[in-house]
Amino acid sequence: GVGVAALHYAVEVPRGSPSARLMLRAIGGYFETDWSVNPHWEAEFSALPEHPVTAGIEPFAMDDEWYFNMRFQPGKQGIAPLLVAVPPAHTMERDNGPHSGNDAVRKMVAERLPQTVAWAYEREGGGRGFGFTGGHYHANWEIDGARKLVVNAIGWLAGVEVGE
Repeated sequence: GVGVAALHYAVEVPRGSPSARLMLRAIGGYFETDWSVNPHWEAEFSALPEHPVTAGIEPFAMDDEWYFNMRFQPGKQGIAPLLVAVPPAHTMERDNGPHSGNDAVRKMVAERLPQTVAWAYEREGGGRGFGFTGGHYHANWEIDGARKLVVNAIGWLAGVEVGE
């Protein structure tokens, strides 16, 4: 029934490990080695969904090491995508590797499929989770949208009514 947040590198756990199963249960998704990728790119968040975590946040753009192609709950059950963007082609300029690319993610980027890089999760039976894959550059905490999203998420996880 508790709230759990994981930011940036904290969303990565070893593939197939007990930690992976626990992270999936706690926050609904995680960075999976040899599946997810971690390129640096400027993500444009031109539309935000209505959710307590996005309250009062205007669309913004941010250059960061955004992780994407995350391993989520089957069917994204309980997941509310909060920050979604289309990764540019240059995110796949690196060779395939545990963090840099694979054929499946290359196809998604070529097809310009939007990727979830921050999400809220409501667990069956109670409790909430939040994942935020940005946070690589400390200066990005000066960006109101990013900072407020994480602050709102912490309040939401704690059961506080989040408002504008």
